[in-house]
Amino acid sequence: MNAAAGPRFVAYFRVSTDKQGRSGLGLEAQREAVARYASSAGGVVIATFEEVESGRKNDRLQLSLAMAECRLRNCMLLIAKLDRLARDAHFLLGLKKAGVEFIAADMPFANRLTIGVMALVAEEEARMASARTKAALTAAKARSIKLGNPQLRPGNAVGAAAARNAYAKKIIQRSAEVLPYVAAAQRAGATTLQEIANALTARGVPTPSRVSPTWRPEQVRRVLRRHGTAKDKVEI
Repeated sequence: MNAAAGPRFVAYFRVSTDKQGRSGLGLEAQREAVARYASSAGGVVIATFEEVESGRKNDRLQLSLAMAECRLRNCMLLIAKLDRLARDAHFLLGLKKAGVEFIAADMPFANRLTIGVMALVAEEEARMASARTKAALTAAKARSIKLGNPQLRPGNAVGAAAARNAYAKKIIQRSAEVLPYVAAAQRAGATTLQEIANALTARGVPTPSRVSPTWRPEQVRRVLRRHGTAKDKVEI
């Protein structure tokens, strides 16, 4: 199969700062990733658009032109990484309604649900950054007080019980921090415990115990039960 017979792509590249744009840092890596993907797919890039703009801004001239080119020439929009396109979930999911299909070279097999979940989680994380930072500082201060308590010394039965209670409270607090991400996954269409677990793992959300980076369905179930989330909201 020659390139002309394969899929046709319109490439879009973006950097966030003028410094990156002038130096070429970031753009060159994106070009290489897009070129590798297009070649592996047996396709060809027929047009490229690039700009220096924040990912939080949706009214971007070069992106609009790239999308128009896709519609005009019936091509797929190709980007190096999902975050180069946008961090707004509604914008990402609205591309399909706008008649533009897109693919990210760093996750070519991701389906619409996966991309929607990741976009919603990223959006949720951005909104809650300040609140999570404040909560983390408060929790760190509380933990330092407990660690300094002489009753928690090894061999002390009362101290051991207190330590277990402190650990249980810590797990509950960490579980509460996960709930917004679970909600985001559900809004994006995840209905089973496994789908939610996959979404949390893909986004890099830490498990409550911090032992493993991979979420399991049973861990999601425990998070929901700890906080009294209605069972009928997910299939268990």
